[in-house]
Amino acid sequence: QNVKLLTSKLLRLKTVLLLQQYKILIFVSCSVLPKVVKRRVHALKRLQVQCANIEAKFYEEVHELERKYAAFYQPLFEKRRDIVTGTVEPTDEECEWHSDREEEELAEDLKEKASIEDAKKEEVMPEDDPKGIPEFWLTIFKSVDMLSDMLQEHDEPILKHLKDIQVKFSEPGQPMSFTLEFHFEPNGYFNNAVLTKVYKMKSEPDVSDPFSFEGPEIIDCEGCQIDWHKGKDVTVKTIKKKQKHKGRGTVRTVTKQVPNDSFFNFFNPVKASPDGEMDEDSEFTLATDFEIGHFFRERIVPRAVLYFTGEALEDDESVGAFPVKQTKKKPHSGMHLRKKSIKLCISCTKGRHVFIFYKFVYAV
Repeated sequence: QNVKLLTSKLLRLKTVLLLQQYKILIFVSCSVLPKVVKRRVHALKRLQVQCANIEAKFYEEVHELERKYAAFYQPLFEKRRDIVTGTVEPTDEECEWHSDREEEELAEDLKEKASIEDAKKEEVMPEDDPKGIPEFWLTIFKSVDMLSDMLQEHDEPILKHLKDIQVKFSEPGQPMSFTLEFHFEPNGYFNNAVLTKVYKMKSEPDVSDPFSFEGPEIIDCEGCQIDWHKGKDVTVKTIKKKQKHKGRGTVRTVTKQVPNDSFFNFFNPVKASPDGEMDEDSEFTLATDFEIGHFFRERIVPRAVLYFTGEALEDDESVGAFPVKQTKKKPHSGMHLRKKSIKLCISCTKGRHVFIFYKFVYAV
């Protein structure tokens, strides 16, 4: 993990140095322009600021459109939750699904059957018929590198109780944000029914640097307090340490709690500094947190079943969009380094379809 972090930092530093060299060349070339031409360039810059202000309004309307359509998706996601938890059993009609891949797998399975009778036995429901889809969300967490890197063995029994993950968008008139809601069934680890993570955004050009505007920025995030049952907090661990008395020379054993690696540290994030001054490790941690929040919002929640089956992992691998299991390409291939934020951009891919996605921008 330390090697990966160091390699990432070195690559980022190299990219920044190259960008600085490029900026110097551009600055030198512009500085020798005739005065009358520079005057016209200033006029163009004023126009560019006006363009940025219009673009900000555009992204505000995009956010409102996302909020509007989230209401249409919600009944489908609720039905998904009910099937996953076993609250509802889908009808035969709802279970009809044609897949060439499944047909090929079925043909291979049939070849391995010793007899038709054995094949029929496969169709008989076992007596211990599981409820819903066991470990649905845990399977997804373990399949995606970005999430499995956060996952510890002691987290898994808790995540087996995760019923649903929902995304809520801020209402009109409120500051732009989105909230991740993790819904849990009653369990022996904590009292919370829902754990939340709020990602705060802004969609307006920076007065001091208006030309850097590319869309809404995730500027901060806020977790929640987990009401752990006694002795069940996996975010801390108890260690024993021997202490020697300086005067008497006696030795005693003391116990203390120290932070422990856990997915549930996700709900106690690093806070963004109001003045923007943060050490490099905190900055990197916060940027990664923003990335994970976006990943839940844009990929995991809308396409959960495809991550459960692994089909979405293959799609992500083919485009190199996100870090997933067995992905050979590195993520963030279009990443540029300017300041700590995540930018919403528009990109046309896969023919004529328009996809909205985030460009991750890190500070060094």
